[in-house]
Amino acid sequence: MGEGIVNKHTLTAVFCWLSVFTVPAGASTEVGDRVVSSAIVLKEVSNIPENGIPQDLLDKCSCVAVIPSMKKAGFIAAGNYGKGVISCRLNNGTGSWSPPSMIMIGGGSFGLQLGVQSTDLILVIMNLSGLESLLSSKFTLGGDASVAAGPVGRTATAETDAFFSAKILAYSRSRWLFAGISLKGGVVRPDQDAIQVLYGKAIPPRTILFEGVPDVPKDAKIFMDELSRISPKKK
Repeated sequence: MGEGIVNKHTLTAVFCWLSVFTVPAGASTEVGDRVVSSAIVLKEVSNIPENGIPQDLLDKCSCVAVIPSMKKAGFIAAGNYGKGVISCRLNNGTGSWSPPSMIMIGGGSFGLQLGVQSTDLILVIMNLSGLESLLSSKFTLGGDASVAAGPVGRTATAETDAFFSAKILAYSRSRWLFAGISLKGGVVRPDQDAIQVLYGKAIPPRTILFEGVPDVPKDAKIFMDELSRISPKKK
């Protein structure tokens, strides 16, 4: 019953968003909803007063990934599964945001709140070195790329500098709580089928994230526009 309530609220948010942004009919429902839901997560997180992702981290990061409504497989078992999107800054991490590539994540221990069965997951990727494995096949959080629970608070402080050594900072939002989250062992990989649906053809993730694509679908632009709003092009 609780899951139905979550789904109802999620659909309501999607319909409200669609009153401003329309997902093209050519995109599959699942892929289109994934992009829209990811943009909604960014929009809502950016509106959390005094308790969001530090602006300094967003402005310095190279990529942002969002996995909306990531599921927990069992009450105690550390099994997790979700699908999301990722976008990187073009021009070697200094330019505007790339079109989103599609990703999947599974397995690992994600330190969710007791009793919480789903969460919105945000990965703030501080440098591009952590993406090399993902661009070809997959990478393991905490293995191929160091990951830490990200600090919260709109204004970055000296304490935040300690987190710059991690390649990826992780955040979760479940119901009333937004906070950094401990991740370990989760495997992130490209979702090639969803990429083909979104762009109408097979495109390597490296091309999408580092070079961009000539014709960006309207639904993909939703995510790009929201990223550009909360963290514009680096100066």
